[in-house]
Amino acid sequence: MRYEDFHRRSITDRDGFWGEQARLIDWETPPQTICDYSNPPFARWFVGGRTNLCHNAVDRHLRDRADQNALIYVSTETDQEQAYSFRELHAEVMRMAAILQSLGVRQSDRVLIYMPMVPQAVFAMLACARIGAIHSVVFGGFASVSLASRIDDARPTVIVSADAGSRGGKVVAYKPLLDEAIRLAQHKPSKVLLVDRGLAPMERVEGRDVDYAALREQHLDAQVQCTWVEATHPSYTLYTSGTTGRPKGVQRDTGGYAVALAASMRHIFCGNAGETYFSTSDIGWVVGHSYIVYGPLIAGMATILYEGLPIRPDAGIWWRLVEKYKVTVMFSAPTAVRVLKKQDPAWLTKYDLSSLRALFLAGEPLDEPTARWIADALGRPVIDNYWQTETGWPILTIANGVEPRPSRFGSPGVPMYGYDVKLLHEVTGEELTGPNQKGVVAIEGPLPPGCMQTVWGDDARFVSTYWSSFPGRMAYSTFDWGIRDADGYYFILGRTDDVINVAGHRLGTREIEECISSHPAVAEVAVVGVADSLKGQVAMAFAVPKDAGAVETPQQQLQLEGDIMKLVDQKLGAVARPARVRFVTVLPKTRSGKLLRRAIQAVCEHRDPGDLTTIEDPTALEQIKALVASA
Repeated sequence: MRYEDFHRRSITDRDGFWGEQARLIDWETPPQTICDYSNPPFARWFVGGRTNLCHNAVDRHLRDRADQNALIYVSTETDQEQAYSFRELHAEVMRMAAILQSLGVRQSDRVLIYMPMVPQAVFAMLACARIGAIHSVVFGGFASVSLASRIDDARPTVIVSADAGSRGGKVVAYKPLLDEAIRLAQHKPSKVLLVDRGLAPMERVEGRDVDYAALREQHLDAQVQCTWVEATHPSYTLYTSGTTGRPKGVQRDTGGYAVALAASMRHIFCGNAGETYFSTSDIGWVVGHSYIVYGPLIAGMATILYEGLPIRPDAGIWWRLVEKYKVTVMFSAPTAVRVLKKQDPAWLTKYDLSSLRALFLAGEPLDEPTARWIADALGRPVIDNYWQTETGWPILTIANGVEPRPSRFGSPGVPMYGYDVKLLHEVTGEELTGPNQKGVVAIEGPLPPGCMQTVWGDDARFVSTYWSSFPGRMAYSTFDWGIRDADGYYFILGRTDDVINVAGHRLGTREIEECISSHPAVAEVAVVGVADSLKGQVAMAFAVPKDAGAVETPQQQLQLEGDIMKLVDQKLGAVARPARVRFVTVLPKTRSGKLLRRAIQAVCEHRDPGDLTTIEDPTALEQIKALVASA
């Protein structure tokens, strides 16, 4: 089938199309209405249907593949490796469900999960889904103040946590952070369920804190049946990264999410039951929800839960796992690939990667040099994809499961089925239909299944934040600039609020970054707009050289900076030339690999960079501070 026809039908025959996709999951009661869009922009999918996420991820596979690997846990932090079959996963989830019920959790109650990448975190997510509770996973190690705000917003009955996580061999104690967060929060959970990994001492609060291992022993033979819930029943909330002020909880449904993930595993990721899926993300982020936990399991695949760095104990660890577990589909982030790009390329040829069919990358724009490098190194297709916490699954990519087509370096691809993607003028809201016209990437309602239902507890905020950007037009704004070429491929140019206005010229930082990163001496780069009294703003670039020894002296630095300036002049014109290119050994990023551009900009403007508790390497920002101070 031609993909254009497949996509067109998903827009013009929405009910017929999604009614067919709904057959990919099990229903206790089939849906009566496929899409209720009587109250835009709120879409209600598969109304009248009753289903359960945990049943679709675990129970339904017991008949045909009970002894097949389901969850493969690998920690290079604690040197642990354990595989759970679907039968074993089913038993552990029922035990966790019984524990949560014994602690007072009932249907629609919230359970906040503040955990490292350990199996018990996945058990807890699936157990919540099993009993109809709503989980809210907060990235492990998050600062107490930020965690407290999420506790107050979600109002959980129980919090599931652990003594500590570990990153790069360094233990991060969670319990003191959690205790302080609960002290700061107005809402107090009735119980805190604690997994003791033996990494850090824990002081337990009498009457509140309970031990997971002890309760597990009491519920070894637990039999907890799935609670069938309405398709529109919330499955979880997830707070968007970078939120300032009151947290913004993305609320996801149950039936629409299950159908969207099942369809994406078939049409986009081409994952088959019995195979192995490896996503290198974290369960604290949306990729971890969709493509570590729920998506692969719904498809009957084994999924790898990895705790550790891509270069520890060595830069071959990921590829060793691909060989050992015969990974067929892998999902990572461009930043991780850039980290590997700095290592010995021999690691990429040491292991047998013949099982791997494709590497998917998302989380930030994928620059062409990085894409070409990893594609050539692996000899496998590298497929970019673009989406958001709010959407839950890809907006733009290539659906090779429908019709194979080539990826295009620098482009995440074309709109996925169900998404009516437009490029809109940021001021007038007019649709831009010609090739290479720059506009805001927007989606006409209704959003397809699997996307956010609303902002948790705040429908008005959902409308005002996402659906009110364009005058006279109700369309969902991604807040990203994009262009579309003559063949329909989209290119993401960066956030609409990452635009630099230099002497009246509007420039996307993404475009400048793409240009600088194409220089053979540059490994990574971040470009931010900095306030300037003369021009309004100027671009400031911070680059990580591939060879630090090549920029040791001021003369070497000036030489490379000049070469980069000439390159920008040639490709983008003098107006896009950065005011300075500064060289650092590492860029400030979150532990999930996202560049902290806002923090860099704040330092350059001598402002407070804000909450930096998720920063991977605190010295990264110190380097930039020192450079700015010495200017």
